[in-house]
Amino acid sequence: MGAARNSESGDDVRTELPEDLTEVSDFFRAIGKQIKLLREQAGLTRKELGERVGYGEHLISAVERGVRTPQPELLVAVDKLLNAGGMLAVAKDDVVSARAKARVRHPGWFRGYAALEPVAVEAHEYSLYAIPGLLQTEAHARAVYGMRQPLLTEDVIEERVASRMARQEILTRWPRAIFSWVIDESVLLRPLGGWGVHEEQLLHLLAVGRMRGMAIQIMPLNRSEHAGLGGPFNLITPKGRPQAGYIEAQQSSRLIMDQEEVRIMNARYGALRAQAHTPEESLTLIEKMLGER
Repeated sequence: MGAARNSESGDDVRTELPEDLTEVSDFFRAIGKQIKLLREQAGLTRKELGERVGYGEHLISAVERGVRTPQPELLVAVDKLLNAGGMLAVAKDDVVSARAKARVRHPGWFRGYAALEPVAVEAHEYSLYAIPGLLQTEAHARAVYGMRQPLLTEDVIEERVASRMARQEILTRWPRAIFSWVIDESVLLRPLGGWGVHEEQLLHLLAVGRMRGMAIQIMPLNRSEHAGLGGPFNLITPKGRPQAGYIEAQQSSRLIMDQEEVRIMNARYGALRAQAHTPEESLTLIEKMLGER
């Protein structure tokens, strides 16, 4: 899913909110304070800690401030690295339980699709303008929201980044759904946030594209036929329910349940996958883009 589109006018209801951690915020803040104390005692910056445990600096910051759900894997890794003696690792089961109580709140225009995403057995997306939301790095998402017009406040930017990152948990959950993305090559040629942010984003696409059950395909610019000029769209199949379609454009969105319309979107997506580079060719293209810098 690409970045949500907002006019930020007074009557605009297209807003994204962060994780609703109201019921468990004190618990997560306490864990965040413990991580921060241990990190500072070890003489590490947030960036250094993130690099050693495989997480981004901004995520470490968000966890320390209690505005982002700490992943159990992060707690175990930090506990081991900072010699916490099990103080953090022992809380991982409680974090899982607390996270189940927390909700990610969504605006009305997105709520229908958002309700299907956590129970999806398949999810496919064609992206013509932006890196899909489920594939964005934290830095990329922050850059996208930072350049939004009219300008957003820093607090709103952080809230929206946290909300976007929370959705990505479905990519690491088991049993894992089947995911695929077709991304227009022009999207990868646009270094939003500067080269450092873009390089991290391309590397992240490589990492996700190499995961089992994930397929990233790039639609090259030199194709003489293109089935997706009508715009980006999503196809999603919730467990035990029919497949649905979803489209967004500027200030409007639509969840499509009519099966004839969904069939047409499915046929269009199949054509796009046939016209695009294969997943292997797509990863090679991304590697080439990184190497040419």
